[in-house]
Amino acid sequence: MKIALTYNLKKKDKSKPDDYFSEYDSESTINAIIGALKSKGYKVDAIDVEYPKLFSYFRKNSVDMVFNIAEGQSGKFRESEVPAILDYLNIPYTGSDTFSLALALNKTITKKILKAENIPTPAFQLFSKSNEELDPALRFPLIVKPNCEGSAKGINNASVVNNKEDLFKRIKETVNMYKQEALVEEFIEGKELTVGILENGKTRVLPILEIDFSTCKNSGEYFYSWRMKEFQGNKDLGLVPTFYCPARLDKETESFVQDVALKTHRAVGCLDISRTDIRLDKNNVPYVLEINPLPGLDPNESNFPIMAYAAGMKYEDLIEAIVLSASERKGLN
Repeated sequence: MKIALTYNLKKKDKSKPDDYFSEYDSESTINAIIGALKSKGYKVDAIDVEYPKLFSYFRKNSVDMVFNIAEGQSGKFRESEVPAILDYLNIPYTGSDTFSLALALNKTITKKILKAENIPTPAFQLFSKSNEELDPALRFPLIVKPNCEGSAKGINNASVVNNKEDLFKRIKETVNMYKQEALVEEFIEGKELTVGILENGKTRVLPILEIDFSTCKNSGEYFYSWRMKEFQGNKDLGLVPTFYCPARLDKETESFVQDVALKTHRAVGCLDISRTDIRLDKNNVPYVLEINPLPGLDPNESNFPIMAYAAGMKYEDLIEAIVLSASERKGLN
């Protein structure tokens, strides 16, 4: 089988904000996926989806499957750009379809679906400008996020606010910087958890990963901010969270959290793979923060592979499982 790996390569550009390319993948991640696929006997071409490379490649080449990790180029629905092109060209690909990818990138619409499905998610309000009235039902502390960004872009320790003055200042900064609405939601104090779903023959909920930020006090960061995700493991910056996989949960809570993650995966319509980020409050209620249908696959740093390793998988087995799931869906097996 010939596979094309579609990706966005992480870049450095001083004219852009520091977090501009955070969603893109490093060269080491791309090479790791290529190596894993080749180790399983697949022929692999790697294509940066930067225009016009993608169109030029598929005009000249035929492939059996696309392994898609591309985040797209721009806009509120950018993660669905490459799958939309592949759908038009009738080329099978791994992962979620255009609808689910576009949906999951919009945090507010996703949360509305979660509420409709009775899946716990923090109370929230969407702001298109900073002079709108705050819903009096919302309780501080609140956290302010760009509505359509991933990889914790636009989120730092100043995003958590405890009064109206700081709230509206942060909303204004977020709207102006990211040229989109700001999502305001109640900040849930509690355990940070993330749950991977992998579909290969049957749907599999991977061991829950707990991220403990108590070892990051010197950094001033105490949740998954952009700096935490971008520089995770940097001792000089104090960004050294402790990971527990499986998470330190009793069996009943573990089962409840996994069930919520699986319901979220299905509610958003994810395929093959997803990772759901959850905050577990003091009453053991798992609040879904968001779902990522394109989770990072860095073999050394990304959360999804950590969970796969805890389930007894090797990296190359994880990558092949994603291919096999997509192949089964497309009737290529």
